[in-house]
Amino acid sequence: MEKENLANLRNIGIAAHIDAGKTTVTERILFYTGKSFKLGEVHEGTAIMDWMEEEQKRGITITAAATTCFWKDYRINIIDTPGHVDFTIEVERSLRVLDGAICVFCGVGGVEAQTETVWRQANRYKVPRICFVNKMDRIGSDFIKVVNEIKGKLSKNAVPIQLPVGKEKDFKGVVDLIKMKAIIFDYEDESGEKFEEHDLTDDMLEEAEKYREIMMEGIADKVDWFMDKYLSESAIKEEDIVRAVREGTINSGLIPVLCGSAFKNRGIQQLLDAVCYYLPSPLEIPPIKGTHPKDDSVIQRKPLATEPFSALAFKIASDKHGDLTFIRIYSGTITSGQRLYNPRFRKKELASRIYSMHADKREQLESASAGDIVAIVGFKDTGTGDTICVEEYPIILERIEFPETVISMAIEPKTESEKEKLVFVLARLAKEDPTFRVHTDSETSQLIVSGMGELHLEVLKNRMLSEYKINANVGAPRVSYRETIGHEAEVDEKFVKQTGGRGQYARVEIRLEPYVGEKLVEFEDKIKGGAITKQYIKSVEKGIMDTAKSGVSGGYPLINIKVTLLDGDMHSVDSSEFAFYHAAGIALRKAVEKAKAILLEPIMQIEITVPDNYLGDVLGDLNGRRAHIIEMATEGDLRVVKGKIPLAESFGYSSVLRSITQGRGTYTMEPLEYKPAPAKTYSNVA
Repeated sequence: MEKENLANLRNIGIAAHIDAGKTTVTERILFYTGKSFKLGEVHEGTAIMDWMEEEQKRGITITAAATTCFWKDYRINIIDTPGHVDFTIEVERSLRVLDGAICVFCGVGGVEAQTETVWRQANRYKVPRICFVNKMDRIGSDFIKVVNEIKGKLSKNAVPIQLPVGKEKDFKGVVDLIKMKAIIFDYEDESGEKFEEHDLTDDMLEEAEKYREIMMEGIADKVDWFMDKYLSESAIKEEDIVRAVREGTINSGLIPVLCGSAFKNRGIQQLLDAVCYYLPSPLEIPPIKGTHPKDDSVIQRKPLATEPFSALAFKIASDKHGDLTFIRIYSGTITSGQRLYNPRFRKKELASRIYSMHADKREQLESASAGDIVAIVGFKDTGTGDTICVEEYPIILERIEFPETVISMAIEPKTESEKEKLVFVLARLAKEDPTFRVHTDSETSQLIVSGMGELHLEVLKNRMLSEYKINANVGAPRVSYRETIGHEAEVDEKFVKQTGGRGQYARVEIRLEPYVGEKLVEFEDKIKGGAITKQYIKSVEKGIMDTAKSGVSGGYPLINIKVTLLDGDMHSVDSSEFAFYHAAGIALRKAVEKAKAILLEPIMQIEITVPDNYLGDVLGDLNGRRAHIIEMATEGDLRVVKGKIPLAESFGYSSVLRSITQGRGTYTMEPLEYKPAPAKTYSNVA
């Protein structure tokens, strides 16, 4: 793609809490950009981006769907992501490859539990974003309240650049604080395509001037040259404000906030303008950094077609014609039929066909360049998070981190003849979704599948039954426990084997201690004087990590520990990577035995919204589930309860809450932390 075209390209994601209206916003964007000719509705199961059968049945987004559309002179690649926490990996891997994001908020609910998770994910990848407060036509909607919540809970840099005109059922348009004009939508035109700009009336002017001043101060706080202009009290032109908002959003974490009602078709065209004006093109984000596979030296690639090719595979989707590998191209050009290189496996991959995707439909391309998001057919071994490059200029980009699973269940075929098919389907689903894990229990030889929550496993189970026609028996969900230690312990361990010829020899001295850091298992090397070479230290680290993952005491993975390699010894002939790997594993097992293992259970953060008259019953039920209430708030005639609950106590909670509240209560849950399990739990699961 030419440089001028790249400047007009936007790679954006739409992310939010469940039910904030992300998919409806996306559907309206597709309608106004001419990509679709009728308005798809989530509640009717006709949303274009929710194309999977399970999505249409449940009215939720399960898998991130990609599409491309055009607005004015701009090309916009959009990824619509799920809001449900069980599918959080879809948001994670989308944000990893996007240049900007629209965060959608419900005008009534404001900042909700999953919104904070999405926000943290966007912060991790430093994604510039704009906010869209949706559902301004709903009873109880309050734009300023939501803006203040965003400022208080997410970012003090949030700056409203619009105000609503009218509220609830009388919501009829927006005030543009940059132009100081009212944009009023034609009530008789249900498509929302017709609107007019008006001068502000006297009853709008006072509030508009107040919030314009707040906007100007917010921009000046982030953009130095604008601050000088603002303080000098010289006339500030409209184009100066637009340029400053763009600069602040891309470089300084400024968050422009807009409003509208996607369902009532109001405010979407202005949102599209904001995407083009304020979010970055691939040229405006820093060049991608990676490492050389041989020496770990840092390499930088600019988003230009003339640079060596590099791309990140961020999603695999199974298809009847072969796996579709979604890639974000960071540099260079790819052509149909080209052989590329996967440095992780040191294997060549054939890009037999290249597609531009529109949900489940596709358009074949001959080539794609830096900045593009496309799907490839032909890759055999490439998985989510892998780098694709050319062999002459290898690079490894930072991989996507996947959260640990918290729930598992046993699955077995109804007939022996189905076993092979079941294993194949499970492997295929695991390749598509890195948070879906499959392993065989060493004691019972059962197939165990693990995921991020009850809904996650239920959706995958239904896909097996409906999409792949598998006949299988599925066990009840089980909690995925973890282990840690209570005390510090030191162990000096030798691994010695003599077999007549060359032997095996390694000695390691380690200290094991409780530790909560960025990684679940921290490893530190304190070897002095070259007692063990770097090559063997890497083997020690691998032995520690692998042993911690496979479990030591009760077979559950070890977390929140730090292992320090204090000393060691090697033999000039008999030492090997194999010997140090095994010595480290044995040392860790003995250290855990010495330090006393503690069983940990996953604790979930829960947020429940219920009508006031059901609050007592809901709290009573939570009390019996070992829940800990942190905060209670009032929103109109609704009560919002925030707290923590052990995952083991939350199974089937959706049915219970529906029953207690006669279907009027809702809740969201997400993994929060691991805490020591009660003593009785240990005896039940050990």
